[in-house]
Amino acid sequence: MRRHVKRQILGLGALLAVCSIAFAQAPQNSQTGAAKTAKAAPARPHDIEGAWMGTAGPTRFGDAGELTAWGKERFNANKPFNAPEGRIVPVGESNDPLSKCDPLGFPRNVFYETRGIDFVQTPRRVLELFQYQRIWREIWTDGRKLPANVGNDAPDSVDPRWYGYSIGHWDGDHTFVVETTGIDERGWLDTLGYPHSAQLRTEERYRRVDHDNLELIVKIDDPKTYVKPFVTKPQVLKWNPKQEVDEQMCVPSEAEAYWNVIGSPASGTTTK
Repeated sequence: MRRHVKRQILGLGALLAVCSIAFAQAPQNSQTGAAKTAKAAPARPHDIEGAWMGTAGPTRFGDAGELTAWGKERFNANKPFNAPEGRIVPVGESNDPLSKCDPLGFPRNVFYETRGIDFVQTPRRVLELFQYQRIWREIWTDGRKLPANVGNDAPDSVDPRWYGYSIGHWDGDHTFVVETTGIDERGWLDTLGYPHSAQLRTEERYRRVDHDNLELIVKIDDPKTYVKPFVTKPQVLKWNPKQEVDEQMCVPSEAEAYWNVIGSPASGTTTK
């Protein structure tokens, strides 16, 4: 039993210390070094259903654009443990939500935690299932509108969510467009600690290039945080031949054990 716990602690430590490297090497999402195959078959119209392998590395927003004064304050307050020299801090001093098993939230989970994604299409909604933490989000396709008031005192106001409120529609035969608002601002956009506010609105465009390739581009529009909207670089998700998504959990008790044994002592801090 003790040996098992030790393995869990060391495993979590490796996850936190070198997570981007470990994630890039994980079989679920590795797209490097794959053998060349014949040209993929055409995609069927209005179809992104199935399991997809995530990209080999995280999306980072070094070219995200100019931050507002509020955005700069939030960016400077975020302390990433997985960032280039000059911004990185010891893991014990980081306030990255990932380090304590807090929700990654949207849109960070599609930018960074894309080791495995599974879409399930139904007549009224599309479910997007994520390998990390085995969470899912609803993308409504029944014609409803996004909530107009989120996190304010209006009678019809709704609470922000870690994964927001989403609606979707098809643009042509092969591009599924998702609009999202009402996102909890405690989440980060990426591993560098780029922030967002509750005013964030996103547009995801999932373009089924062919049977085996699904391109994702995301537009970020957050006037409280960024001077102007920007669009992310394209990511290409690959069809998973197994059509299964492995389980990958961040377990709070294991995270606590890691902090007590490794993380906090290594950074000269203590946990309570």
